[in-house]
Amino acid sequence: MKNNDKTTYNFLFNRRQEIIICIFLIVASLVVYWQITNHEFINYDDAIYVTENPHVQSGLTFKSIKWAFTTGRAANWHPVTWLSHMLDVELYGLNPMGHHWMNLQIHIINSILLFIVLKMMTGAVWKSAFVAALFALHPLHVESVAWISERKDVLSTFFWILTMCGYVRYVMQPDKKRYFFLILFFILGLMAKPMLVTLPFVLLLLDFWPLSRFQSKTIAGLIREKLPLFALSAASCIITFFVQKNSGAVVSAEIFPLILRIANTFISYVSYLEKTLWPQNLTLLYPYPDILPLGRAILSGLLLLCISAVIFLARKRCPYLVTGWLWYIGTLVPVIGLVQVGPQCMADRYTYIPLIGIFIILTWGISDISARWQHRKILLLLSSVTVLLSISICTWFQTHYWQNSKTIFTHTLNITKNNSIAHYELGMAYDHVGKLNEAVLNYNEALKIDPRYAQAHHNLGIVLIRQGNTKAAIYHYNQALQIDPNYSKAYYNLAKAYMKLNKIESAIHYFQEALNIDSDMKIALFNLSWIYATNNDEQFRNGKEAIRLAEKLCSLQDYKYPLSLDALAAAYAEIGKFDTAVSTAKKAFELALLYGPNELVSGINKRLSLYKSGRPYRQVPQKKIYTETKNK
Repeated sequence: MKNNDKTTYNFLFNRRQEIIICIFLIVASLVVYWQITNHEFINYDDAIYVTENPHVQSGLTFKSIKWAFTTGRAANWHPVTWLSHMLDVELYGLNPMGHHWMNLQIHIINSILLFIVLKMMTGAVWKSAFVAALFALHPLHVESVAWISERKDVLSTFFWILTMCGYVRYVMQPDKKRYFFLILFFILGLMAKPMLVTLPFVLLLLDFWPLSRFQSKTIAGLIREKLPLFALSAASCIITFFVQKNSGAVVSAEIFPLILRIANTFISYVSYLEKTLWPQNLTLLYPYPDILPLGRAILSGLLLLCISAVIFLARKRCPYLVTGWLWYIGTLVPVIGLVQVGPQCMADRYTYIPLIGIFIILTWGISDISARWQHRKILLLLSSVTVLLSISICTWFQTHYWQNSKTIFTHTLNITKNNSIAHYELGMAYDHVGKLNEAVLNYNEALKIDPRYAQAHHNLGIVLIRQGNTKAAIYHYNQALQIDPNYSKAYYNLAKAYMKLNKIESAIHYFQEALNIDSDMKIALFNLSWIYATNNDEQFRNGKEAIRLAEKLCSLQDYKYPLSLDALAAAYAEIGKFDTAVSTAKKAFELALLYGPNELVSGINKRLSLYKSGRPYRQVPQKKIYTETKNK
């Protein structure tokens, strides 16, 4: 065979191998994760990101896009992530299948891109393929893929790997155009999740191995080359810190002292390694221990030191150990807990990028160890198949726990202790399906573990109201407000409870308190406006204030919601502007015909008849309603 023919044959053979590997990554990922397309949204964070976020639910509009770039909601500035959720709503509405499907697609693309970039850097097709397969199928990555709220994980990693691809292309042929795309991908990644701040550090590691640039360039030169990337990382760190601090996500040293955080840092590094090698007892939320595990922290620190020393000694013979180990250690720094954000001591999702370093160590390390084995290829093939099959089965079962809030938090409580958040979230899950006794039980369990859990007090109050125990509900609302005096929803629900008891003066007071904290709270604007416009007792009526509140409510909703217009019409009728009340009520009636329900249509129609005859609307006394409901 001629040299040209041989080169062409090798090229086609290698390309065929690469296509087969990509197909394997796609099929294997689909088999393991396909069940998530039948899963639901969960309570924990999905409400913030999608199901109770009106900006996301409005889709890709100018107003929502502007919001995405200016908000610090969810304790992060990540506009690209918000835009991706808005795109999901445009494509799939609020059907969770589509949102899950998007997560899975991005994860599959990440796996393929990881294979491609490793192969570009190392030329090792099958080693790169095995790292990508471990990335695609490892159980520690289930949380990032199966949880809709972790779109930021898979999306930011997509831009992380694109940045690596751009960097490798730039190294092969340095020019401004390639550097521009490298910067662009990095910026988009930071705007998806700020965890990418460590990427410039990882690019330096790649210069050491496998790109071997330390031999031709100085360290100072390599750092100087990446100064724009380091500057962007620094800016992202500053923005993230202030956003998280202002949102209250940064936990104070009084709650988690520095010594506890340092101890937890050592333990978490080792725990992630343990779960990588033996993935069991994985769950959504790992609470901080009640007692400082000082002995375990010391042993973990010593183990990390020993591993680091061995790797340092082997740095010349096995340079991939340095890159893999420092990749793992370095990329976990932003989320390891030294700056504590949230209540968890560790989280599976934090390993999505860091484990690539460990996968590199395992893959290249085993290849080196097995260099002198007899029947090496057969043994490596069998062991690779065994490993991938084993982790795939584990991943399938772990994904199964993510069906809904009930399944994931029941699983969480089965493998963790003193987990107040898991009890609270399970209580919410039972509440949503109408199992009130189970909800009360779990809220009470959460309060036994953490008596200062304001949200648990608040939600327990809501369930008690539904059970008819209004006085007990008022007690828990007050407890929530003692813990968090700025809890606007607790003020609102306290006002609603007093309305049930026909204590209108108290209800008005607490509606006003809710609006003092959140002046745009629509339900509080509606209820207070309705009281001022329609209450039977003259002392509580205030037509001008009712108009002001209802006008603000309608403007927040672009005058497109029948209930808001209904309140505005009642307010105009209260001050005797019946012509305006009639025209407003007519518009409310037309919208109600479109959106329903029938009770609203008939109610607005009755009020419209009153306004036409020159009479305002008056509510049936609350006490009577409450008594009749109670008797039923």
